Parts: sequence; C-alpha cells; structure tokens
Amino acid sequence: MQTHCKILLLLSLLSVPHVAQSEVYKFIDEDGVINYTSKRPSNGNFTVLDFPCYVSDPECSKLDWNAVPLNTRAYTHLIIAAAEQFSIDPALVRAIIHAESAFNPDARSPKGAQGLMQLMPANLDSFDINNAFDPVQNIAAGTELLALLMQRYDGNMDTVLAAYNAGETAVSRHGGVPPFPETREYLRRVKLLYKRYREYN
Repeated sequence: MQTHCKILLLLSLLSVPHVAQSEVYKFIDEDGVINYTSKRPSNGNFTVLDFPCYVSDPECSKLDWNAVPLNTRAYTHLIIAAAEQFSIDPALVRAIIHAESAFNPDARSPKGAQGLMQLMPANLDSFDINNAFDPVQNIAAGTELLALLMQRYDGNMDTVLAAYNAGETAVSRHGGVPPFPETREYLRRVKLLYKRYREYN
C-alpha cells in the first residue's frame, strides 16, 4: 500500500521560526484498506489527523532544538523500567521518543512507523508486540531494540542512531552512517535532545 503523508505541525514556541502547517487525512477505501494522504479525499468520509514533527518533514529542521521545551514527565515509570531492564540511559530513551513522536502514543509516520518510539511493522513480530500504540509495549520494544543496536555497534552512538532511523541494512551498505539528509538530521536532533535530557537529570 502506498501512503502519501505530510505532517500537521502545531507548535507555538518562543524564539522558534514559523513552521508551515499541513493536514493528513485518514480514510478507508472501497477495498477496506486504510490510507493516509495529504490530499483531501473527495468522498467526505475521512478523519483529519494531527501529527508531531517528524524527521522526514523538512520544516522540522528549522526548529531550534536547543530551545524546544523538554517533556520530563510523560511515561516516566515506563521509561525508567525499560531503561533499567535493558541497561540503556533513560535520557536517551526520552530523547528518542521526543524526536520520533513528540510523546504522541498514536503517532504514525509517513513510512508506517508506529507509536512513541516509531517502531516499523517488521519490528512487531521480532519483539512480540500485538499493539504498537500501547506505550508499555512500544517503549519496552524500542528500548530493547536500542540495547541490541548498542551491543552490535559497540556503543557507537552515531551508528546506533543511524541504524535506528535508517535500518541496519542501510548502515551496512554504507559502512556507517548513511548519507541520507533525514538520517543526518535525525542524529543531530536526537543528540541535542539527549544532551539536554541528561543535563536536566
């Protein structure tokens, strides 16, 4: 299924440049397939969705991620529990959630990634997830994936984040961080947020 999606960004931040808004429409076609599109459906039977600021949205890179307010309260117990279970810094888990979904448990990216830590459908079976939009399952699986990547890449943060964003295949093919603008922006954003969340703690 092809999914065409732009992101509706609703942010009002001091010292942050204006960011354009766009709408995402969800509708079910005649075959019963769920579609996401930035073009208003003609049949009138659709839902307008609000999405956070995804890495793939070029407008998001215009934000000052050094000034974006941190979210230090959401899902604290789940983040700490998963971080302790898989020996991952909870500040990193929170930074990834912030960068991936802006703490929206119902987030779905244009590429089909789901939930708080934006897990791809291929991850669902690997981590025994039956509901990627359940914060408990999503945070646990996303943190476990981070731990596996940390082990595979000997804790090299850039490579770990690149693999989380672009996939291990892309990292192997390019011998490290792929030269994708989205991935480069992802690393920049997560590392900025990670630094800030660590300093907060």
